[in-house]
Amino acid sequence: MVFLDQFVKFYIKLNYPITAYGEMPIIDLGFFKLLFIENKGMAMGARLPFLDEDSAKLILTFVRIILCVGIGFYLKSIIKNKGSQLLIFCFCLILAGAVGNLIDSVFYGVIFSSSFGQVATLFPEVGYSSLFYGSVVDMIQFPLATWVWPNWLPYFGGKEYTFFEYVFNFADSYISTGIILLLIFNKKVSF
Repeated sequence: MVFLDQFVKFYIKLNYPITAYGEMPIIDLGFFKLLFIENKGMAMGARLPFLDEDSAKLILTFVRIILCVGIGFYLKSIIKNKGSQLLIFCFCLILAGAVGNLIDSVFYGVIFSSSFGQVATLFPEVGYSSLFYGSVVDMIQFPLATWVWPNWLPYFGGKEYTFFEYVFNFADSYISTGIILLLIFNKKVSF
């Protein structure tokens, strides 16, 4: 799963420049779009507002490392104690996704050149960032429906909204699937 995630990210980075806002996607089927964006922050581009961008990025990367190690040890414990196969599968998905995004955060800034307005190169003399400051590559979008909110609604009135406009990657989908399965089958898995 980590290999598939990294293969797709490498392919996107080495074949396309970043898709700027308003530009045509790489593939546009209406309900499915293939784009290329880089996410410096957390889920959906969220950031820690009380820290400068570099400090927040470094803290986020170290939190990812700690979580990967913790999930790895917990998964080892589940396997050792012969936990349910579903629980093991869910935590394998979550760990694979976490490791996939961690690889981007730790190494991509060093092993790739910038993708802004150009296709990145692998192993340039100088990368686009330093170790631990890489951006996560996102490329999949499913904009299912777009509408304009009625004018009478406070704050949202008259504004266009696209349901599920977020751009994500395979690693994100692994994490989400593992968590959703844990929530749905929480009575069938034993912690």
